[in-house]
Amino acid sequence: MSTFERYLTLWVAVCIVVGVAAGHAAPGLFQAIGSVEVAKVNLPVAALIWLMIVPMLLKIDFTALAQVGRHWRGIGVTLFVNWAVKPFSMAALAWLFVGHLFRPYLPADQIDSYVAGLIILAAAPCTAMVFVWSNLTRGEPAFTLSQVALNDAIMIVAFAPIVGLMLGLSSISVPWATLAISVALYIVVPVIAAQAIRSALFASGGQAALDKLLGTLQPVSLVALLATLVLLFGFQGEQIIAQPTVIAMLAVPILIQVYANAGLAYLLNRLTGEEHCVAGPSALIGASNFFELAVAAAISLFGFRSGAALATVVGVLIEVPVMLSVVWIVNRSRGWYERGGAGAVARRDRHA
Repeated sequence: MSTFERYLTLWVAVCIVVGVAAGHAAPGLFQAIGSVEVAKVNLPVAALIWLMIVPMLLKIDFTALAQVGRHWRGIGVTLFVNWAVKPFSMAALAWLFVGHLFRPYLPADQIDSYVAGLIILAAAPCTAMVFVWSNLTRGEPAFTLSQVALNDAIMIVAFAPIVGLMLGLSSISVPWATLAISVALYIVVPVIAAQAIRSALFASGGQAALDKLLGTLQPVSLVALLATLVLLFGFQGEQIIAQPTVIAMLAVPILIQVYANAGLAYLLNRLTGEEHCVAGPSALIGASNFFELAVAAAISLFGFRSGAALATVVGVLIEVPVMLSVVWIVNRSRGWYERGGAGAVARRDRHA
């Protein structure tokens, strides 16, 4: 993890301050930016989000799908947590905390939007930062790559139906046309573009050419993320100043969801007999979110000024410190993990 990535939470906090201040100082500028859109897609933000997403998707090698059977227990656990547990658990937590417990303290006209943002945040598993978390837990690289590639393939067809289902169950109107455009614009097209660029790079210069391009684009990707956050908070500034505890309240269901899903994936891997080098990244993939996609989808579906956009940004704010704490737990508990029946099964399978 680079120094810049390690302090991502700090940079996000700076963007909050800069965005709120700029929004008050130059409201006309932000209104002008917000008006540049086609089919409800804001073009400046679309460009920034492409700069965020495409470099991350360049790291994904879909040929790794051929390896999914090597660690079938870990793959099965992670798929179960990512697609059968996480969206539903987040919807339940959002309904409990935002819809009920915190309702008296939140802007009444944004309640449904906050819930929608939290659902969108949980609907897609993380793509890029997972490689960092996996490396920090000494995770199995082949498992991490194949799991991420499989999740991305599933996301192409499952993201819109899951978001639509969860929003519908929460009695939130689903703008299906805009949702379909978001999936095409922020998942399908970037995946195709990234794979085309990847193939061209390997044909001309191999892995070295890809690494060189990623070295150039990674800082651009992070700067694009931070620029998007400045714009978001420029539009959200008045609401945040009026309700400074909103971010803290939105963070509560996200924190519970991350730790609960990470713990569930970790324990299920132990019970099924998977090795620790697979259980670690499995827990981290099960817990983390593709927040770049979530921010893009929330803006497209509900707009810059929506509570949904703000809720997804809270996910960005707490991503690094929370995931580093999960890494610490996974590493510190390795001895406990390997003393269990799982360690014995894994060792037996390895030597079979």
